[in-house]
Amino acid sequence: MKLDSIIKDSGSVITSGNGSIEISAICCDSRKAVPGSLFVAVKGFASDGHDFIAGAIDKGAAAIVYGDQEAAERQVIASGKDGIVMIKAESARYALAIMAANFYDNPSRKLTLVGITGTNGKTTTVTLLHRMFTAMGYSCGLLSTIANYVGTKGTEAINTTSDPLTINSLLDEMVQAGCGYCFMEVSSIGVEQERIAGLEFKVGIFSNLTHDHLDYHKTFAEYLRCKKLFFDNLSPEAYAITNIDDRNGMVMMQNTKAQVVTYSCRKIADHTCRIIEQSFEGMLLRIDDRESWSCLIGMHNAYNLLAIYTTAVTLGADPQEALIALSSLRPAPGRLENIRGPRDISVIIDYAHTPDALENVLRTLREIAPDHELICLFGCGGDRDKTKRPEMAAIAQKLADRIIVTSDNSRTERTADIMADIKAGMDTAGRAKSLFIEDREEAIRTAIMIAGQGATILLAGKGHETYQIIGTEKRHFDEREIVTGIFETL
Repeated sequence: MKLDSIIKDSGSVITSGNGSIEISAICCDSRKAVPGSLFVAVKGFASDGHDFIAGAIDKGAAAIVYGDQEAAERQVIASGKDGIVMIKAESARYALAIMAANFYDNPSRKLTLVGITGTNGKTTTVTLLHRMFTAMGYSCGLLSTIANYVGTKGTEAINTTSDPLTINSLLDEMVQAGCGYCFMEVSSIGVEQERIAGLEFKVGIFSNLTHDHLDYHKTFAEYLRCKKLFFDNLSPEAYAITNIDDRNGMVMMQNTKAQVVTYSCRKIADHTCRIIEQSFEGMLLRIDDRESWSCLIGMHNAYNLLAIYTTAVTLGADPQEALIALSSLRPAPGRLENIRGPRDISVIIDYAHTPDALENVLRTLREIAPDHELICLFGCGGDRDKTKRPEMAAIAQKLADRIIVTSDNSRTERTADIMADIKAGMDTAGRAKSLFIEDREEAIRTAIMIAGQGATILLAGKGHETYQIIGTEKRHFDEREIVTGIFETL
C-alpha cells in the first residue's frame, strides 16, 4: 500500500521524502522492522521509540513516523542511510492506530464490531456473546482478556485490549474468514492509549464502574473519563447500551451521539431481569416478560446475561431465539467454576481481583449456601494498584467465615509486603479468623484441609490464568490441577 493512503486522516504530515512509496508493513517495535516497512516511534513508559529509529532503519524501514523531530533526525544521521521518508505526527499513538486501520483497509467497517467497557463482566460478556451468536449460526470473532478467536480458531491473548496493529490484523483475518460479528473487550488503558482509534463500533456496552487501575489512572475521575471517551466517540449510527443500575450508567451516555438502550435488574428500563430462584446448579431468570434458565449464578451474572440479551435483541435477534441461545451458555473460563470434592466441599475458582468483584462473588456464594462455612482465599497483584488491597481485606472479613491471604502475581514486589497491605485492612476480629500463607499451593491445600462438611471455598484472583508471575519468572500454576490433585489424595 502507498504511504499516502496509509497516513490519511492520521494527523500526520510528510516532512521529507516521497509519499508515493510502497509500504510493506507497519511496526512500532524496531525488532519487527523489515525492508520497506513504516516504523512508528511511540514514546512509552519504559522506553522511547525515538531511541530505536536507527535500529529500525538498519533493518530496512523506509519511512519513520515521529513526534520529536530533534531525536528523530539524530537517529537518522546515526543510521547513515539516505532517502528515509520522515512523517511528523501530532500524536504517534493516534497515528499508529489510524495507520494500522488504513493499512488493513479498515476491517472494522466490514463487520459488526461490538465493544464492552466497564470494571467487571467484560470477559464473561464478550465470551458468551461470541458463543451465543455462534450458536445462532453466525461466524464471529472475539477479542478478549483470555483469548482471541477468528471463527472457531483461538489464540491466547496478552492484553485486555491489544495494540492497534494486532487488533486490525485480527479484524482483517475475521473479514477474510467471513465473520459477520466481532465481540471485543475495551479497557480504560486501551482507550487512553488510543489503541481503538479508527475502529468503527456498531455497539458499545457499559457494564459497571468500580475501583481498579488507579495505579495507572491515579484518580477515579480519570478512570471514569477514559471509559466515557469510548461512548463519546461512537457514531450516530451506533448503539450505546448501558446498565442504569450503576450510578455512572447514564453519566457514560451524557455526550454520546449513539442511540441509547438501557438495561436494569432493579429499575424500569428498555430491558429488565429478575432472579426468580438460584442454586449452585444455576438460576431461573425473568428477562422482560419471559423466563429463562441459566447455569450461571449470581446477581453479577444476571447483569452479564441481561447485557448479552439486550445486545442480541438490539442487533435484531428474535427475543425467543435469543433466550433459547442464552439458556445454553456455559460460564467463561475461570468465572465461578465449581469443583466438587470429598465431604461435599465446593471449591469455586473465580477471577475476582477487584473489591467489587470479590464482594459480588462472596455475596453470591453466601446467598446460595447461607448455612455453610465460607472460606475466602485471595491475594493481590504486585506492581499494581495498592489502594484496593485493604478494601478487599475488609470485604473478605465482612462476608467470609475464614480467610486465607496468599500470593497472586507478586511480580517484582515482595509477597510479604503485599500481604501486609492486605492485613492492614482488617481489624482484630478479621485477623483472628485469617491465615497468612505466602505459597499459594500450600494455601489452597490448607483451605481444603480445614474446610468442614459442605463448606464453600472461594479461590479468588487467578480465574482462567494457568500461571503465577513471581519476580520476573512466569511459572505454571493451574488451580484446577492443584485442587483436583489434592482431592484425589483425600
